[in-house]
Amino acid sequence: MEKKIHDEINSRRTFAIISHPDAGKTTITEKLLYFGGAIRDAGTVKGKKSGKFATSDWMEIEKQRGISVTSSVLQFDYAGKRVNILDTPGHEDFSEDTYRTLMAVDAAVMMVDSAKGIEPQTIKLFKVCRMRGIPIFTFINKMDRQGKEPLELMEELEEVLGIQSYAMNWPIGMGKEFLGIYDRYNDRVELARPEGDERFLPITEEGGLAVEHSMTATSYYQQALEDVMLLNEAGNEFDEERVAKGDLTPVFFGSALTNFGVQTFLETFLQFAPPPQPRKSRDGEEVEPESEIFSGFIFKIQANMNPAHRDRIAFVRIVSGEFERGMTVNVPRLSKNFKLSQTTQFLADDRETVNEAVAGDIIGLYDTGNYQIGDTVVGGKSNFQFEALPQFTPELFVRVAAKNVMKSKQFHKGILQLVQEGAIQYYKTLHTEEVILGAVGQLQFEVFEHRMRAEYHVEVQMETMGSKVARWIENEEDVKESMAGQRALLVKDRYDRKVFLFENDFAMRWFQDKFPDIRLYNLL
Repeated sequence: MEKKIHDEINSRRTFAIISHPDAGKTTITEKLLYFGGAIRDAGTVKGKKSGKFATSDWMEIEKQRGISVTSSVLQFDYAGKRVNILDTPGHEDFSEDTYRTLMAVDAAVMMVDSAKGIEPQTIKLFKVCRMRGIPIFTFINKMDRQGKEPLELMEELEEVLGIQSYAMNWPIGMGKEFLGIYDRYNDRVELARPEGDERFLPITEEGGLAVEHSMTATSYYQQALEDVMLLNEAGNEFDEERVAKGDLTPVFFGSALTNFGVQTFLETFLQFAPPPQPRKSRDGEEVEPESEIFSGFIFKIQANMNPAHRDRIAFVRIVSGEFERGMTVNVPRLSKNFKLSQTTQFLADDRETVNEAVAGDIIGLYDTGNYQIGDTVVGGKSNFQFEALPQFTPELFVRVAAKNVMKSKQFHKGILQLVQEGAIQYYKTLHTEEVILGAVGQLQFEVFEHRMRAEYHVEVQMETMGSKVARWIENEEDVKESMAGQRALLVKDRYDRKVFLFENDFAMRWFQDKFPDIRLYNLL
């Protein structure tokens, strides 16, 4: 029995796909699901006219805009591995959701647009992965279009991101002249447009093609051969240990849209991506995946995944042990036990009841409002908690109210549920109790307004307050309301903690000079 659980845990591969918007993240997710047999037809976001939408983009506003604004959880089996993909939003306004998601994975796949190279959002997300020391695998996408030279892209990886790279394969041509990839790892050439069934051609020990092919006469093949020889002599060596530590990124070239190089990438990735890794508790103890005690943490809450049922799902990354439906767990923050009888696993908006799961899996718990992001769930009599998840200090603020006062009940219910998802933050003024929302980016307010209308049938009016400098207070008991003013608004957050919203950095410094005993801090 123990061997069975050991094998189950070691078969898990849980990873996130990170990129700048439009680098092809949602498209490659579709193709991976297609290879895993989870979908029959890999329709992409580009196919809006045909009525097809990406499987991972389930929210109405995502379908309208062709962007991902929530982190989907997708699962399939491939080559003896149970794969859990967390498809994160690429848009920078949703970086907080993405950062939390990166706390729940064991590896990351970084998508890079071959024409644009390393973009700002990629840099931000890469830094989070690096901070956590998780392995990063790079897929350089859109080789079927004209882009930067491959060697230039490799240099960019090392110079801009500061990570060493190893090319697992190398492109032969690009754009309309993209002929295929020279697969260094598998010692073969993979043809982009094979004649007949011959997709793979073997390579000799000397590095040339072992069979005759018209491609060898092209300058693109000769150039690729020269580049590969240069990489063999002067490039980094492949080192599995350095990959596992996040010090070396294996690089794959291909085209997600034309489905070229994706399967080769998937098979190699699953070979080197790590199984579930231990996580630290707040006491600094490492919780091992094969511990007998079931434990996990909630990294995401999503309301109204099924608008007809007004349901809320809390997403749990299982860290250790085995989950069985109907088991009782403790939530240490509440000192309260819950029976987990309504649980689910996902293929985007398709879901099925899950009876068993192990460390590395992501499961959804039906939530009536008990759970919060960052909560630990643990079986038995244990009551340890995992390290806190990052929370951002918002920069943009709006005053918000229901246009129709008769709908104030739905208004407050909708705000409460959407705030608990963690994308927007809730504040209220001390006496008038006006509702103020804070967010990292403007798009979050647009999504909030859209969802209030679509899911709660409430029209809202929003008054922009612009950017503010939000600071929490260590010694709240020393704060007097007289310290507040036009340039330093005093509000309370959803946990009833006092927060100053300063007009700008100058106003904050002036306040600190005037009241040096008040100790201010920000979240992240």
